[in-house]
Amino acid sequence: MFLKIENLKKSFDNLIAVDDLNIEVEKGEILCLLGPSGCGKTTTLKMIGGFLIPDEGNILIDGQNITKIPPDKRPVSTVFQSYALFPHMSVIENVIYGLKFQGIKKDKAKEMGKEYLELVGLDEHKNKKIHELSGGQQQRVALARSLILNPKVLLLDEPLSNLDAKLRIKMREEIKNIQKKFNITMVFVTHDQEEALSIGDKIGVMNKGKLEQLGTPRQIYENPKSRFVLDFIGSSNIIENDCGNISFVRPEMIKITDNADDIAGENILTKKNAKGKIIEKVYLGSYINYKINVGDNLLKVQVTNKAQKEYEIGNEVYVKYKINELIK
Repeated sequence: MFLKIENLKKSFDNLIAVDDLNIEVEKGEILCLLGPSGCGKTTTLKMIGGFLIPDEGNILIDGQNITKIPPDKRPVSTVFQSYALFPHMSVIENVIYGLKFQGIKKDKAKEMGKEYLELVGLDEHKNKKIHELSGGQQQRVALARSLILNPKVLLLDEPLSNLDAKLRIKMREEIKNIQKKFNITMVFVTHDQEEALSIGDKIGVMNKGKLEQLGTPRQIYENPKSRFVLDFIGSSNIIENDCGNISFVRPEMIKITDNADDIAGENILTKKNAKGKIIEKVYLGSYINYKINVGDNLLKVQVTNKAQKEYEIGNEVYVKYKINELIK
């Protein structure tokens, strides 16, 4: 295992920020630490980077225990939320800044800087000042500055939160492309579930300092292991039975029809509860959201526009869906 976090704990006064955290990441994987504010994800990142010392536990990279090694001696590099670029320096000076601490001569450093700026598509901007760049370009400068140090693990702390929605999507793709080029192991902290699902090879969902679930995006979304993960990732319909058990179904997994014969078969609501009435409809371009009263349940349903017949508020319809595993 390339990155291994063992029994990691960190408290601030009486507040437990990270509580017995265990995570393993393979070389070349992107781990997304996902969770709400205060869940411990950034504290974990800072402990990996050496900016905070754990109370207990170990951090190993490529078999080396780095828990007590100073930040500047660790085989890691960090891209901060604010980018932490130097405004008085040019783009290339920012990129090569860390190389002087590795004893690399200036001419060689500039040559390397040009190569890395080419990799992130900024070579023509090398002599500009930071304030002359857009937010997305500054993000790429921060990435190049970290990558040029050839870290074994690249840490990214909410790196896209300062960008607008369209640019965030573009930068997700660029980060994935850069990761593939370098086959670098990344730990990416975010509170944005869509970001985590699109970027991560693995997602660690954190809550109140604990790891709720670790798995692939598909595992996390389709097979949540706790009520918290279910509620935090995506939208869902939660259905409780008389025994107190809970099942769920994602809105996009529900089929609606106005033909009662279409709901025949296994793993569906019984015919008694299968009929409902549409009480809300929201058109969102590529898909339509409905809310349907079905028996004692209010179901959220999402259908791809044109993929199914369109219905209106007040229409009586039948619903069909597969029952998912129970949530403990």
